[in-house]
Amino acid sequence: MKFITRKDIFEQLKKDLIGKDSYRGVTLTYSWMANQFGHFSLGFIPTFILYKIFVSSTSINPPALWASLIVWSIWILFELFNFLWPLLKPAIKGQSSIKYTFKPEWGNIAFDTATDLCFFGIGGFTASLICGYSSIAAYLLVILTLLIIYPAYHWYTTKMYLQNAEYPFQHRLSQWQMNITDSNRAAIIDFVENTVQGKHLLLFGSKGSGKTTLSVGIATEASIRKNPCSYVTAVKLLCMFFEKEDQKAQKSGLWTWRDSSILVIDDINPGGLIKDDILTAKLFYQLLNNLDCGPSNIKHIREKNIIWVMGNEDPNKQLEEKWETLLKQIGVSESNIKIVNLDNSQKG
Repeated sequence: MKFITRKDIFEQLKKDLIGKDSYRGVTLTYSWMANQFGHFSLGFIPTFILYKIFVSSTSINPPALWASLIVWSIWILFELFNFLWPLLKPAIKGQSSIKYTFKPEWGNIAFDTATDLCFFGIGGFTASLICGYSSIAAYLLVILTLLIIYPAYHWYTTKMYLQNAEYPFQHRLSQWQMNITDSNRAAIIDFVENTVQGKHLLLFGSKGSGKTTLSVGIATEASIRKNPCSYVTAVKLLCMFFEKEDQKAQKSGLWTWRDSSILVIDDINPGGLIKDDILTAKLFYQLLNNLDCGPSNIKHIREKNIIWVMGNEDPNKQLEEKWETLLKQIGVSESNIKIVNLDNSQKG
């Protein structure tokens, strides 16, 4: 398993800082830096404006320091409201709590909020020192700058883990708000909290059942915990089965599907009104076990955590065509296979 190194970080910084985003596109890391610069500006600009108001219309002393403290305090209150409102809103309305299918990672959200507040403060106290020197503003700026070093490293590398997974969209697991049975929900939570390799989640459901968003949400949580993950469609993966293990990854990627801790295989079959399997388990196995890379492919599929996203499970299919039978054929134990059918959840 390959983790992101300092060299990888510097290479990504070069890509983000040099060149025009209108030409190369915008990465998650670039967006994060732009977002933090926005937070810095929202501390800097209001402080400068408030300082000018204090100087021209009041006798507040020192005006620059008070302007920065007031602006930062306002942002602290605003961010506290943003963070606490989802927790306080049910109590205000007389409810027990907001019903999440999967609970948000509140610690992760709190850390993100604290990071934003540091950038607000850095912007405000920078403006304060430009307008008029104050030892208090200088001390606070130094402290916040030191405090932001680790969060900046953490969030920048987290965005690298997310963008190198090549998810088709951004989606946290707590954002998934569709019907699901308790047993299916428990199976998904067990897969998310699992810390060993070799677990397989077969996710069935017709078009509109939320299977792709659910799979991306599950893998996203692993990426945020800094695990190398990969999203790939079944057709693309079939082509990758013929790439040798020592073949280098594409320049844009830091790991291949073989290096991933969680692999999402999407669009295996459409389901819904299309009853027949376009890609059968038998054909999948034939391409998996090709002459050049068969043993390596089978080893990685067997020993990796994989979310298999496909259409409705058809009970009329022959046993050898079943995907769970395929997994058992390559050596996956039955205890490591979980099946979730979202259509059953929605009907219930």
